[in-house]
Amino acid sequence: MKTSVSTTPIERVDGIFVKRDDLFSVAGVNGGKARTCWHLMQGAKGVVTASSRHSPQLVIVANIASYLGIPCLAIVPQGINTPEIIRAIKAGAKITRCKPGYNTVIIARAKKLAIDIGYRYIPFGMECVEAVMQTASQVRDIPQDVKRVVAPVGSGMSLAGILKGLRTSDINVPVLGVIVGANPLKRLDTYAPLFWPKMVDLVKAPQPYEAHCDGVSLGGIPLDPVYEAKCVPFLRDNDLFWIVGRR
Repeated sequence: MKTSVSTTPIERVDGIFVKRDDLFSVAGVNGGKARTCWHLMQGAKGVVTASSRHSPQLVIVANIASYLGIPCLAIVPQGINTPEIIRAIKAGAKITRCKPGYNTVIIARAKKLAIDIGYRYIPFGMECVEAVMQTASQVRDIPQDVKRVVAPVGSGMSLAGILKGLRTSDINVPVLGVIVGANPLKRLDTYAPLFWPKMVDLVKAPQPYEAHCDGVSLGGIPLDPVYEAKCVPFLRDNDLFWIVGRR
């Protein structure tokens, strides 16, 4: 189990540089969001989170809470069980379904519940400064041959961290963010460096968020079917493909 701030490796696969942040692992989950969650949950007596029914956040929070031996409560939209909900329940999470299940509603309910019972709130989409700083710390050892950084964009927090790391390290390389979820502009305006639009181009994946591109891999590296898999058509030689994680 890795819980340190060590740098995850960059590999070379089929003409593409690949940032393997999925190789950070703790409590049976992996990736940059797991790293952030691990740090956020230290010292908590219990946690509350809000999540999409399809998001790996459910599983990440539930598994780490189980490992730490603390309760986990999750607020999700009304609907049938997804594989993520089933895995979270198996890890011991207590799921509350909310109708209407708009993000603003489930987030507000989760924040209030956390305050009411004295648990720690784990932000929807890991929307917090900690997430930015944890990802920014991984922007190291970028090969000189890299022509562009390509990353999936869900909440936008991982992209904000990548941009922060590039700016801090004075690395001037263009970035392509492939949007696979809701509009991330508000979070990028809040958490990404000043003038971030000059650093990155954003494109929208053609598939809807809940669609799974199963079985997609890159040089034998399996890719998350909701996030990274949807970036593959946009990759070019000498890109640095940032793998945030894998469910």
